[in-house]
Amino acid sequence: MATKAGSKPATSKKENGKNKEKKNAWLKYNAADRKKLDELCEGYIDFISDCKTERECTEEIVKEARAHGYKDLDTVKKLKPGDKVYRVNKGKAVILFNVGKKPIKEGFKILGAHIDSPRLDVKQNPLYEDTELALLDTHYYGGIKKYQWVTLPMAIHGVVCKKDGSVVKIVIGEDPADPVVGISDLLIHLAQEQMKKDAPKVVEGEDLNVLVGSIPLKGEEKDAVKAGILKILKSKYGFEEDDFMSAELEIVPAGRARHYGIDSSMIIGYGQDDRVCAYTSAQAFFKVPDVDRTAVCILVDKEEIGSVGATGMTSRFFENTVAELMDRLGCYNELDLRRALASSHMLSSDVNAAYDPNYPSVMEKKNCAYFGKGMAFSKFTGSRGKSGSNDANPEFIAQLRAALDKHNVSYQMAELGKVDLGGGGTIAYIMAEYGMEVIDSGVALHNMHAPWEVASKADIYETERGYEAFLSEI
Repeated sequence: MATKAGSKPATSKKENGKNKEKKNAWLKYNAADRKKLDELCEGYIDFISDCKTERECTEEIVKEARAHGYKDLDTVKKLKPGDKVYRVNKGKAVILFNVGKKPIKEGFKILGAHIDSPRLDVKQNPLYEDTELALLDTHYYGGIKKYQWVTLPMAIHGVVCKKDGSVVKIVIGEDPADPVVGISDLLIHLAQEQMKKDAPKVVEGEDLNVLVGSIPLKGEEKDAVKAGILKILKSKYGFEEDDFMSAELEIVPAGRARHYGIDSSMIIGYGQDDRVCAYTSAQAFFKVPDVDRTAVCILVDKEEIGSVGATGMTSRFFENTVAELMDRLGCYNELDLRRALASSHMLSSDVNAAYDPNYPSVMEKKNCAYFGKGMAFSKFTGSRGKSGSNDANPEFIAQLRAALDKHNVSYQMAELGKVDLGGGGTIAYIMAEYGMEVIDSGVALHNMHAPWEVASKADIYETERGYEAFLSEI
C-alpha cells in the first residue's frame, strides 16, 4: 500500500502483535551479580555430580535443611509460626515447611519439583554370563532414546536391602580410582543392517545389558566370570546374588558435571531434568527465612513414569503431611485442610526445551524458550489440544509478572515445541486438582532426557531468583 510523503509506513497487525523481545540476562549483570551466579552454579555442579539418584538427592537436601535449622516433623509435638520442619517419604522424597504468620487455612506458597531422572534400572535377577563375559540385565526408566545410552562410561548407584534389615549403599564408578561399566554397541563395519532400523529399534530395550566383568574365577567350571563378580560383591559390598531381588540399583552416566562452552556460560551434566529445578527451589527456600503464608518445598519421586506409587505426587503423602503439620499447630480439621489446599499458589518447577539452532523445525520461535532469557514459564503443558494439561489462570500469571518485575527477574513464556509435535507432563495437574493456582516454571535445557543435558547458568540463576520472588511476594 502506498503512503503519503513524510508519513510513517502502516504497521501490520502481525507486527503490532509481536512479542516484545526479551533481552539476554547476561547483559544486565554487574560484578556482584556474576559472583552470586558463579557461587550458585558451583554449588549446583556439586549437587548434581554427587546426587544421581532420588535417594541421594533426598539425603543431601535433608542435610542442608538441618544446617538451616529444620527439624524432622515426626519428632516434633508442637509447632508455631516461624518454625521450620521437613518430612521424608521412604527415603526418596522430601517436603520442607516454613511456618508462616497467617492461619494455614489461608493457603500455602508451594515450590514443587521432582528428583527422579531417566536412567537404566538393574533388574531383580540381573547377573548372567555369556561367552565368558559377565553382564547385568536392565530395564530403562522414563522416556529415553535408547541408542544414546551405549558406549558411555557408566556408574552404579543405589541400595541393596538384605533380609536381616540392613541396607548396603552402593556407588561404583564415581571415584577416579573406581572402575566404570557400560553398554557396548556394534562397530560401524558390521552395522549395515542395524543402520537401516528406525531410531527406536537401533538399540532395543532388552539389549541394554551392562558389561561388568571378564576374569574367570579359578576353580569354577561353570559361569566362572559370574562367580568372580559375585565374589567381589560379597567381599567388598557384603551382599549375595539373591540380594539383587531386594535391591534398587540405577545405571547412570559416570563422572562430574562440567562447565560447558568456551565461555563457561553453561553446565553439562546428568539428571538436570529435574534436579536443576529441585536445587534452585531448595536454595531459594533456604534464602527466604520469614514468610507471611506458610511456604512449602516439595521434592518428589516417580515424575518420569507418571508420578505414580507411594513416593510419587499422586500418593497421599503431601496431603497427609499437611494434616500432620496442622495437627502440630493445633488447628487441624478437615474443612480447614481443604480450604488451605484450595487457597494455595504453586510453581510446578520443571524443565522446558530450549531452542536449538540445529533443530529449528520443531519450535515455534515466538513461543519457545531460549538460553539466556531467564526463567521459563509454561501456561500449559499436555499434548496436541492441551490433553493432560494444567492450564494456568491469567490472574495468577499477572500476579507472578508483577512479582518478577519488582525483583528484576528475567523470565520468558514458552511452549514445549510446535502444537502438533511437542508436549509433556509435570506434577502441575495433580496439585491443581485441589483447586489451587498452579503454573509450570523452570530452566530450559538442550539434550533433555539424554545422558548429558545442558543448561544456561544465567537461566539457573534467574530461576532461583524467580523462586525467591514468588516466596517473598505472592
